[in-house]
Amino acid sequence: MTEHGVAAIGPIPPMPYVAPPVWAEPGPKVGRFAHSMVMNQPEMLEDARLCEAVGKCSVALIGLADDLGVELNGGRIGASQGPNAFRSALARYGVADPAGWEWPRVFDVGNVMPSPGDDAAALDETHRRVTETVRSVLEFSRGRLFPIAVGGGHDLTYPFARGVIEYWSSRGVKIESAVYFDAHLDVRETAGSGMPFRRLVETCGITRLAVFGASAMANDRDHVRWFEEHGGVYAEQWKLTGPSVASFDLDVLDASHAPGVSAMNPAGWSVVEAAEIVEAAGRSSQVRCFDIMELNPAHDERGRTARAAAHLFLAFLRGLSARGSA
Repeated sequence: MTEHGVAAIGPIPPMPYVAPPVWAEPGPKVGRFAHSMVMNQPEMLEDARLCEAVGKCSVALIGLADDLGVELNGGRIGASQGPNAFRSALARYGVADPAGWEWPRVFDVGNVMPSPGDDAAALDETHRRVTETVRSVLEFSRGRLFPIAVGGGHDLTYPFARGVIEYWSSRGVKIESAVYFDAHLDVRETAGSGMPFRRLVETCGITRLAVFGASAMANDRDHVRWFEEHGGVYAEQWKLTGPSVASFDLDVLDASHAPGVSAMNPAGWSVVEAAEIVEAAGRSSQVRCFDIMELNPAHDERGRTARAAAHLFLAFLRGLSARGSA
């Protein structure tokens, strides 16, 4: 066991669809949270030093750098650059040594490369790559790395969560619940960014959906009907009764806080209230994965949304650090 209580892992297997993470200059700074992260270095993937460093981590950060699903649904494109914009914001935010707790160590896996193409078949192939990568991360770490994704179109929550569900199912843990923060229900039948939770119900055994922040002005009656007929509830307080996947679409935030999303919300949450419940999600041992989606730097005035995403990521990590301490 390591000093952090995580067994050593390795060698790290090849991940053919993963590109190294991109950190904008000046990159992670000394004294900032990001400086403590372990970075994916392709030339060292079989190196014992990297395996030892990753073995001390308890979180895997995975970039989902694709927004074809957004384009297919007629949204504002640009979220394919979300993971790198998030890293740039994180490089400048978050103290290395907070008072009263310690950050979980994070391994930055890199970005899953999307499939070439501009149709539903290309989207399906990208989804396959995401699921394969997530399962690979969980398998080589024996489930010790908690997966957190940043994207990217919200459709990518489906293959990301699918990889987690498949991994834990193979080890006897049944995940039947999905909780998400979103102005939209995202239960469309057609391929695109608005379909992830319908696909999780139809193909991954999810029987309970709980959404925070859904807007009555942003959801068609057919989608509302489908959601309510398939175990959907409108949540107001954090409560889970079994293993769950969790997802945060940045468009649940008010446009004054988060202009850089695929579909702006004129009447959404503040970052303060969002961070409180995201931290609660981090504390819950029932949550098996988490993602932050729809970060669109092409429309992000002065990087405000990216910084909000970085804050929510750290809020989740703070909650995660408290697991088992109560």
